Amino acid sequence: MPSPRSSRERRAGGSGGRLEFLSLSQRGPAAPDSPSRRREPAGAAAAPLPEEDCMKLNPSFVGIALSSLLAIDLWASKRLGVCAGEGSAWGSARPLMKVIEVSGHGIPWLLGTFYGLCQSDSSAAREVLLNLLFALLLDLVMVAVVKGLVKRPRPTHNKMDMFVTISVDKYSFPSGHATRAALVCRFVLRHLVLAVPLRVLVVLWALIVSISRVMLGRHNMTDVLFGLLLGYALYGVVEHCWLSPATAPALFALWSH
Repeated sequence: MPSPRSSRERRAGGSGGRLEFLSLSQRGPAAPDSPSRRREPAGAAAAPLPEEDCMKLNPSFVGIALSSLLAIDLWASKRLGVCAGEGSAWGSARPLMKVIEVSGHGIPWLLGTFYGLCQSDSSAAREVLLNLLFALLLDLVMVAVVKGLVKRPRPTHNKMDMFVTISVDKYSFPSGHATRAALVCRFVLRHLVLAVPLRVLVVLWALIVSISRVMLGRHNMTDVLFGLLLGYALYGVVEHCWLSPATAPALFALWSH
């Protein structure tokens, strides 16, 4: 029969084992090599996405609409560039389109207006030509500023053989030809007395010059549309700042014979 002492020792040993087990279960964080400790870095790395990434993953309706319109613009402009090269669908009409391109270029208009201003003997004609020269210079400045700010590249199917280009002409938005065509069209219809057939021809010229920019692959459709709107608005600026012998006597004295 076991002694009471041995029974107490066994009970003490059993309770000691239980105490040791409890002390192990109540310890602090797991050891570095434990599976729970190894999973901590993965949980800590799951930081929230930056705000800009969230915006990219959840684009706004306006962003989606603009991206869709841009894609349609690029697709339609490429399809309409039928004279972009000799091997294009209407490549045989490319020389004619380039003649139309020259007719809307700024240099012929500036030189022609300056020559007419030097040769004019009428004060009324000098007033009209001087304001036309002012309108053409304003057009060049505004188009160059917008192109330099937007910096939209020309269409990829464009062939860089344009007539007399400058530094900002490597950009596409807006179309300077379309801007000039709209501006000159409004100016001529307002300040020149023309028969109805000639007025119709002036409007057709402005439209053909604008359309030829897309057909030659020089511009996208939105470049031309914005150019027409800009030229239409610039004429309002010219009318508001109209130069006359009363408002700019020094200029008219310079050109008087």
